[in-house]
Amino acid sequence: NPDKIREDLSQMNLLVEEWGGKYQCQEISAKKGLGVADLLDKVLLEADMLDLKANPNRNATGTVIESSLDKGRGYVSTVLVSNGTLKVGDNMIAGTSWGRIKAMFNERNQRVEKAGPSEPVIILGLNGAPTAGDTFHVMETEQEARDIANKREQLQREQGLRTQTRLTLSDISHRIARGEFHEMNIIVKGDTDGSIEALADSFIKLSTEKVNVNVISKAVGQISENDVMLAAASDAVIVGFQVRPSADARKLADRDGVEINTYSVIYDAIDDVTSAMVGMLDKVKKEIVTGQMEVQQVFKISKVGTVAGCIVTEGKVHSKDKGRVIRDGIVIHTAPISALKRYKDDVKEVVTGLECGISLVNYNDLQTGDMIETFTEIEVEQKL
Repeated sequence: NPDKIREDLSQMNLLVEEWGGKYQCQEISAKKGLGVADLLDKVLLEADMLDLKANPNRNATGTVIESSLDKGRGYVSTVLVSNGTLKVGDNMIAGTSWGRIKAMFNERNQRVEKAGPSEPVIILGLNGAPTAGDTFHVMETEQEARDIANKREQLQREQGLRTQTRLTLSDISHRIARGEFHEMNIIVKGDTDGSIEALADSFIKLSTEKVNVNVISKAVGQISENDVMLAAASDAVIVGFQVRPSADARKLADRDGVEINTYSVIYDAIDDVTSAMVGMLDKVKKEIVTGQMEVQQVFKISKVGTVAGCIVTEGKVHSKDKGRVIRDGIVIHTAPISALKRYKDDVKEVVTGLECGISLVNYNDLQTGDMIETFTEIEVEQKL
């Protein structure tokens, strides 16, 4: 829904030209090829208005568009050069990943030796999969790139520990006492960094007051034995997106009882995790009102107790229902039905308009004019 996107952008103070703002907007369909030419024209117009310039005679900088793990080529990253010239043999750092560029390919998968400003290329040689959106820089030496990457990785770990949501012991004990403390640990593996980040963020956003979702590990690549061992140690499930487990990982998972779920559609993974979260919650009882009757006469019978002669005014009364005695609009007692009769015969149910005799378990204070509301209890799943 394009209008919904425009509305979401406006809430972030990004008004498009159609809504009186300064930002260009173009509806397109890559599948049908609609609006693509107009989009390219607007991109060129924007570049001309911004008077964008770059210096090709310097060390390259730019942005990581996507990254993945290729079985034959190792970690593969698609980058867009924004300044300088990127060359094979350069020492690069992107996020916490670093390495010397071994090979580069253009958008037609043709090997190239260099790429200038505004050129997208696929590079090989990094030691990991940088996050989409990371800025890359070319460093003078490989050691310099490695040192900076290691410092960034240490800083990320420290920041992650500081920003984790912590529950106090008091919070935990209270939630356990109420049966409300549930946690789901997930390990996410995928074919590209972008898909992993999208899936992990979606899982974390599913967390509620009743079930907390923890993504304890996320990485690009095949599901390995290490993933299975981590899942077994942390009572986690493994979610793979466009990847499969190795044969050894599958055997280990079967032996240790670790659940591995693989998907090709992100929404299927989200739906399954949501269902699993609901399944972690205890079912709750819900009352379903089945009928209502009015007490017309009361009989005291020895060895039986009080029996009320009633007429069913609404619904259908079942012998296995519970009864709620209402007097002057106030509920004064609730108990299971001990007997339900038509004349002298026991019956399973009585419908609207018929008279019957009824008695409640261990209750003998029924009076003429009382209303008895009957109901049954069913178990239903809690809502997240």
